[in-house]
Amino acid sequence: MLLVMDVGNSDTVAGLYDGEVLRGHWRISTGLYGTSDEWRVALAVLFRQDGLDPAAVSGCCISSVVPQANRHLERACRKAFAVEPLMIGPGVKTGLVIQVENPKEVGADRIVNSVAAFEEYGGPLIVVDFGTATNFDVISESGEYRGGVIVPGVQMSADALFERCAKLPHVEIAKPPTVIGKNTVTHIQAALTYGYADLVDGLIGRMAEEMQASPRVVATGGLADVIAEVARKIDVVDPFLTLKGLRRVFQKNERAS
Repeated sequence: MLLVMDVGNSDTVAGLYDGEVLRGHWRISTGLYGTSDEWRVALAVLFRQDGLDPAAVSGCCISSVVPQANRHLERACRKAFAVEPLMIGPGVKTGLVIQVENPKEVGADRIVNSVAAFEEYGGPLIVVDFGTATNFDVISESGEYRGGVIVPGVQMSADALFERCAKLPHVEIAKPPTVIGKNTVTHIQAALTYGYADLVDGLIGRMAEEMQASPRVVATGGLADVIAEVARKIDVVDPFLTLKGLRRVFQKNERAS
């Protein structure tokens, strides 16, 4: 079986594939990056709680935007599963033609999202990943990565508001019944959902104009469901897009070796 992990600034999402079947998936805090032993113990606990056998892992593929965590993750995979993990980065075969000024700047998560989205949905595409930052990635009709946009994520925006405005309460990020709020909680919730959805729709519209196309818009990430509920230009929510991309990239490199 194949263990895939997407290490983000806030959360790490992991999944275990048996062929094309996702047998288990988990979201845990990336925290302070952790030692190799802490990662190994965390993975062992997740496997046990779902009745999965760590000994069945025969491969591991990792995308990470947290360089401080990488060596610990690599050591954890070697110790826990006796496998050498494939780390997404320069030199890894993805099949994606990256048409930006410096391809090395493109985050590993954005690459695997683009690979999975194009193979699953075809092009042209805009992929929106709602993480600590919200990434917009553009893929052409022929599968070329053309660039994108990075904006502060929904939770980051909320945290900045709560931190700078002492009297405002911390609220759940959820869609209120109306845009015009009736109390402080719904005032904030309206901004974080309807307001953010309009930011997303606006950027998608401008990007589509520059593409001179009608791209399909695929959303993923922790808050994709919440924003897609009120956004008008998101076509598909695919919660496992990044995990799918990691599996596909691993397969490409396995065949090439």
